[in-house]
Amino acid sequence: MFQFREIISVSLILFSVIDILGNIPIIINLRKRSGTIESGKATLVSGIIMLGFLFLGDRILRLFGLDVASFAIAGALVMFLIGMEMVLGIEIFKPDPESETDATIVPLAFPLIAGAGTMTTLVSLRAAYSYPNIVVGIVINLFLVYIIKTLFFTQYTLIF
Repeated sequence: MFQFREIISVSLILFSVIDILGNIPIIINLRKRSGTIESGKATLVSGIIMLGFLFLGDRILRLFGLDVASFAIAGALVMFLIGMEMVLGIEIFKPDPESETDATIVPLAFPLIAGAGTMTTLVSLRAAYSYPNIVVGIVINLFLVYIIKTLFFTQYTLIF
C-alpha cells in the first residue's frame, strides 16, 4: 500500500510545484499589505483544497466546462498579475478600504499554495501513483509549508 519511493517522489514533485521558498517575497508583500497571515488556517485550507481536487478535480472542472490545461493557464495569469503588482509597485487587485481583510485564504492558500499548478500536478500524479502515497505526499508538503510560514512570518521574527 504505502511505498516509500512513491511517497518521496510525490513529495518532491509537489514541493517543487508549490515552491513555498520561492513564494516568500510574495508572502512578505501580502503580510505588509494585510497585516496578518494565519499559518495554520492557510495550511488547513490548502490541504482541504488539495485533497478535494485530488479526489474530485476532474468532475469539478467538467462541471464548469474546463479542461486541466485551461485551468492551469488561468492560474498562471493570476500569479503573473500578482508578480506584476510586486515588480511594478502598482495595485491591480484593489483592496476594499471598508473591509478588514487578511491574506490567509486568498491569495495565500489559494492560488499560491494550492493553485492551478498544484491542482494540475495532482491530477497528473493520479495516473502514476496510488492515492495513499499521494495523500502522504500532500501531508508532508503541508507540514513543510506550515513550518516555513511559521518560521519566517511570526509577528516577532519577521526577518526581512
